[in-house]
Amino acid sequence: MANEHYFSADPASASRPRRIEVVLAGRPLQLATDSGVFSPERLDTGTRVLLEAVPTPSSHGNLLDVGTGWGPLAIDMALRAPAATVWAIDVNARVLELAAANAVAAGAANVRVGDPESVPPDVRFQTIWSNPPIRVGKAALHRLLLEWLPRLEHGGEAWLVVAKQLGADSLQQWLADTLGTGFAVSRASTAKGYRVLHVERGSETA
Repeated sequence: MANEHYFSADPASASRPRRIEVVLAGRPLQLATDSGVFSPERLDTGTRVLLEAVPTPSSHGNLLDVGTGWGPLAIDMALRAPAATVWAIDVNARVLELAAANAVAAGAANVRVGDPESVPPDVRFQTIWSNPPIRVGKAALHRLLLEWLPRLEHGGEAWLVVAKQLGADSLQQWLADTLGTGFAVSRASTAKGYRVLHVERGSETA
């Protein structure tokens, strides 16, 4: 599968639906995937590394999965925080259908799946998780992160997983330089060639 497919709005590859077994929030699930999406055959290593590193998300308010794919991060987040609203966004029409169906199959009724424009502009987030689409290119990736990270609530946290060989360390430095003094950016952990980056927005009284 060409890398461009999973971050294209309308994948060109023929649909080849399949079901895979995963464990999310400690629950075994059978979820749907397809060709033309990111990691259609299994839960990818980066997402697994992120899920093993993150603490339990905020139990209330709005949570966000940026680049949801077929939905594993959003579903895990939603099952861990059933009273919160989880926004699962992507530009790929095929994965939006998959993520919505998978949320229903997992019993994650608090997931809202849509494209970025579906999120009202006044919504702010307590927690953001993302395995961002690094291969869209640096400029597009930077635009994506600057669109969503500043929408953290004061005291909110974001957790990003990025392969070390794909520029995780330089991205960490860029985030620290660009987000400014209202945000703290750090490396939370390293595993299997991936960095988990932590971005925390300071409180209003800080």
